Formats: sequence, C-alpha cells, structure tokens
Amino acid sequence: MVTNKGNKYQYDTILVLFTSTDMSRNNLFGDIPISLIGLAGLRSFDFSNNNLTGRIPNNIGEMKVLEFVDLSENQFYDQIPQSFSSLSTLSLLNLSDNNLSGVIPLSTQLQSFDPTSFQGNKLCGLPLLVNCSLDDNILNHEYEDDESDKDEVDWFYISMAIGFALSFWGVCGSLLFKRSWRHAYFRFLDRS
Repeated sequence: MVTNKGNKYQYDTILVLFTSTDMSRNNLFGDIPISLIGLAGLRSFDFSNNNLTGRIPNNIGEMKVLEFVDLSENQFYDQIPQSFSSLSTLSLLNLSDNNLSGVIPLSTQLQSFDPTSFQGNKLCGLPLLVNCSLDDNILNHEYEDDESDKDEVDWFYISMAIGFALSFWGVCGSLLFKRSWRHAYFRFLDRS
C-alpha cells in the first residue's frame, strides 16, 4: 500500500509500475545516494524528517518524470541545484527547514510553488517575498550570468546606433551627392 499526494495505491503483482520511494522519518543520515538519480522512472521520493546532510545532487534534473519531491526537515546546505528548473512535471516540492541558501532557480515550475515549500532556509527570489541583493551576500551564479547579459545589452544598443547612422547617411548622403536623385526626391515630395 502506497500513499502519494493523498491517494492510496495498492501494488500486488505489478511491482514494475512502482515508481516511488518514501524514506521519511527513518532517522537516515549522510548524503542522498547518487544512484537514486539513476532511477529515471522515479516519479516521487520523500526523504523528509531525517538527518540527511550535504548538497542536493546537481543532476537531479535528469529525473525527467519526477512529480513529487519532499526533502524537508533535513540538514541540506548550499544552493538549490539549477537543474531543478528543468523538472517540468514537478507538481509538489518541499525543501523547507534545511540550511539551503542563495537564489531559487528561475523556472515557471519552481516559482509556482507555495512559499512554504522554501521556508526555514536562507533563500531569496520568487516565490518568496525576500528580494535577492548583493548587500545581503545572497548570491549565486545567476548574478554572474546577469553581468555577461549587461555586456550583451550594451552591444545591442551600440550596433543599433551604428545601423541607424549608416542607414541615415546612406539615404541622406546619396541625396546630397547625387543631383538627379535629389531632384527626383524633391519632385516626389512636391507632388504629394
């Protein structure tokens, strides 16, 4: 008998379809086994209320069918892995009451969860009301990406200005130096 998201399922002879694991309240300690990430068909796992430590595995996003993750009330630290943003099937997430810090990765999925899914950590960004700022030392690699984006934005405006100048002087210069074009242009304007 398995309870998942409030629904009860009974598995008798179809253990192949069993795609969840509930290890909650087992007084487990140490890291999440990396081999768990290799279970590509896993739809839910609950490791809440244990003494697990370390980082959440960076490649958790490889579990493409994951729908339910509960890692609450453990001692996980560092940032939420960026690969969480690629979990498009995730419908329930609880990372509350850990030692996680930094910016919550941006994705439509993660920002749609209730803020209580992230409480009890030192996190910032949506869906929390805590803004991320440089002064609070709440940083992660997204700020580095933003710095390179600023450079790209500057080049965009520079190339736009160059394009405008070349186009403007291409038209005006041809009217200025080519007498027949200038006369044709002004005759056209007089007729309008």
